[in-house]
Amino acid sequence: MYDVVIIGAGVSGSSIARELSRYNANVCVLDKCSDVCEGTTKANSAIVHAGFDAAEGSLMAKLNVRGNEMMDEICKDLDVPFKRNGSMVVCIHKEALPGLQDLYDRGVKNGVKGLRILSREEALEMEPNLSDNVEGALYAPTGGIVCPFKLNIAMAENANVNGVEFRFNTEVEDIKKGEDGMWHLRTNNGEYIAKYVVNAAGVYADKFHNMVSANKIHITPRRGDYCLLDKEAGTHVTHTIFPQPTDLGKGVLVTPTVHGNLLVGPTAIDIENKEGVNTTGEGIGDLIAKANDHVKNLPMRKVITSFAGLRAHEDGHEFIIGEVEDAKGFVDCAGIESPGLSASPAIGEMVANLLKEAMNLTEKENWVGTRKDILNPENLSLEERNELIKKNPAYGNIICRCESISEGEILDAIHRPLGARTLDGVKRRTRAGMGRCQAGFCSPKVMEIIHRELGLPYEEITKSGGQSKIVTHRTKNQKGGNQ
Repeated sequence: MYDVVIIGAGVSGSSIARELSRYNANVCVLDKCSDVCEGTTKANSAIVHAGFDAAEGSLMAKLNVRGNEMMDEICKDLDVPFKRNGSMVVCIHKEALPGLQDLYDRGVKNGVKGLRILSREEALEMEPNLSDNVEGALYAPTGGIVCPFKLNIAMAENANVNGVEFRFNTEVEDIKKGEDGMWHLRTNNGEYIAKYVVNAAGVYADKFHNMVSANKIHITPRRGDYCLLDKEAGTHVTHTIFPQPTDLGKGVLVTPTVHGNLLVGPTAIDIENKEGVNTTGEGIGDLIAKANDHVKNLPMRKVITSFAGLRAHEDGHEFIIGEVEDAKGFVDCAGIESPGLSASPAIGEMVANLLKEAMNLTEKENWVGTRKDILNPENLSLEERNELIKKNPAYGNIICRCESISEGEILDAIHRPLGARTLDGVKRRTRAGMGRCQAGFCSPKVMEIIHRELGLPYEEITKSGGQSKIVTHRTKNQKGGNQ
């Protein structure tokens, strides 16, 4: 029995959990996946939007701007990579130039600071690889880039250290209000009972809302395909480059990442399958063509992987956050599509404040608001690194050659709060497997470490939970045991 059960351990659910962990409340997060950050948050543009795109007065706009303002402090407190590299919306048709002014005016009304409209010459001076057809651009210095994995994981770890429980591989199957006035959540791992339920279930948020309310909502999974380029291409642009937005979203962007790669995407393809994260040749071809409209000489031969993610597009294209009118104690956090990552700190703040008032929560005296990330030896001087390896030789054993990730970092990822249990869990915490060879070299070595540290048989080690097993069976038996 809990005061609050949160459905979903993505960046919204984890932000809410962290903010609630400030108070004296018994909180639990349920997620059907094997780890945090396995839904929408694992595959997005990693952009902190300035806030000029969302409609004036919308909740989307307000939380985008507030979340952007909060990002510096929260990333500092949680030791998360974040950089304000600025963003540019590029116009390539002279007749479309008034659209930049519209975005500027909307941004000013939304409270975005420092916006400027650039001439063709100013835009090309800032970004020489913009299309030769550029006519002008809207520049937003408050735009930024962040690591979505690290942000999500850091929020969840910090919440967990402050007492929030996380239950993975736990899928909510039914929700009902009991005669006791409590919410009863039936899952594949037993029943959970709570005074309040927070629905932060991404593309499945409509499913849970519609279980408890007569006022139905509908969420469409909107697939976005991406290409990630090698670090050799990471300086092709320095700002985040957007085309002018359309009804389907902000368009195909080109941006550096905080880790030094170049990211191109996403497409915007509405589908029915809420698990449909497969890429398609048509989608990848479409995003490459559109990206080349605004950025020239894109080195697409440097692509090291492609992937797709799903945005939770609500029919009204607006965040739905608040207590459901005909389901007291059930709080929606639904329709969280772009700029959801940017808004996530503000979403956590808003929902936690709502529940604080509803339950008269009191603040903890011993709340811990900071967290240290996994030690990155590359941030040390040569002398410091040699001293570290003397004390702990695991930091001298390089497991992932592409990203120079050591055994020491992987051990930290496994044994820290909410530690990694899968190859993808290790990858998102350390970047082992995210480099040029895409885990072709390091996967067996990471599996050896997981097997040794957690006692998991090789046949039970997965890429990302569920049935994503790497080893299906043993092929040999030698004297003295299985091989």
